[in-house]
Amino acid sequence: MSVSVWSGSTLAWERELSDLKMRLGSVIGRKELRETLSAFIDGLLSGVSRKTGWLMAEQAGLDRPWRMQALLGRSHWDADALRDEVRRYALDALADPSGVLIIDETGFVKKGTHSVGVGRQYSGTAGRIENSQIGVFMAYASRYGHTLIDRQLYLPDAWAKDEARRSQAKVPPEAAFATKPAMAREMITRALDAGVPCAWVLADSVYGSDSQTRRLLESRDQPYVLAVRSNHTLRFVTDEGLLQTDPAELAEDLPAEEWHVHAAGEGAKGLRIYEWARISMTSTRPGYHTWVLVRRSRSDPKALAYYFAFAPEATSLAELAGAAGLRWAIEECFQRSKDDLGLDHCEARSWHGWHRHMTLVMATAAFLAKLTAQLRRAQSEIDAGKANERSPTSASAA
Repeated sequence: MSVSVWSGSTLAWERELSDLKMRLGSVIGRKELRETLSAFIDGLLSGVSRKTGWLMAEQAGLDRPWRMQALLGRSHWDADALRDEVRRYALDALADPSGVLIIDETGFVKKGTHSVGVGRQYSGTAGRIENSQIGVFMAYASRYGHTLIDRQLYLPDAWAKDEARRSQAKVPPEAAFATKPAMAREMITRALDAGVPCAWVLADSVYGSDSQTRRLLESRDQPYVLAVRSNHTLRFVTDEGLLQTDPAELAEDLPAEEWHVHAAGEGAKGLRIYEWARISMTSTRPGYHTWVLVRRSRSDPKALAYYFAFAPEATSLAELAGAAGLRWAIEECFQRSKDDLGLDHCEARSWHGWHRHMTLVMATAAFLAKLTAQLRRAQSEIDAGKANERSPTSASAA
């Protein structure tokens, strides 16, 4: 195999980029807006340090940032329709029956009080309470790659009730206060209703602790591995009456033979190896089972993580461990989108401006994910060809 193939230098970058712009342009009506969208995408892909209206206008050879700002602000186009097109585009490259949906939120630290949804709230990005916006996102990950496919701004209750601020930030009337798990349920429903191939739904304890989210997935026979807090209350009806416990207490009673070593995906230093165990729970869905899944560090046995898992009865512990380990993919999506594409460089203060900016960054990230997927598929085909050449059947036939 030549270097040009595995290095990616033969990828049709310009043709693929043109195809993306045409697909996105189908949602944007006016020709001038489509041209601005094209320049905006080019700016996101450029080496400009801050993806602001001024700097991206300069990158495009414009004297003023008005066109870039209008694309996010006063122009008329549907950011949700564009989001749906981005999802379809991403799945064209990444869709796989063993793919997973991942839910998580990320923070955007802000100055001032005028940006929509901003307030003093905990930001996992900053690791503390900050003046920030919070966005809930969904990623899709498969053996071909991963990228963000949905987004929604978290609107704190104080914002939802403040008509003056809502009007100034152009928050639509239908946008009411919703908890992050409620937002996640809406995204999950949207993706599954659209036919996104999904073997697992993954999320952290904010969503795993929410019984409505778990019930939604179980009602659709959708397997999940959702993180949960160590002190999450669990209640069982036993012969001796009602038993109340939590995942941490259950894990303490696990015998040594219940722990097994499995990899949880690949990290920066190679495979991430942990010890895993599971505790059987009851399930109301025929053919399915529920477990408390426990992960333990091999170097520090006191470092444990807990999950609720729901899957077909025959699902192995290794499969549960592998699914749990895939949640890192959305963190990588956030990091790349922020570091390289300006996910956190949004200057727009309005509701639709925020959603437009995030969706355009997601589209650009999906483009890069598609190129990576093409390389992986090409490599898989080459590897499959080599395996066939070495197979005994091929040798005997020769």
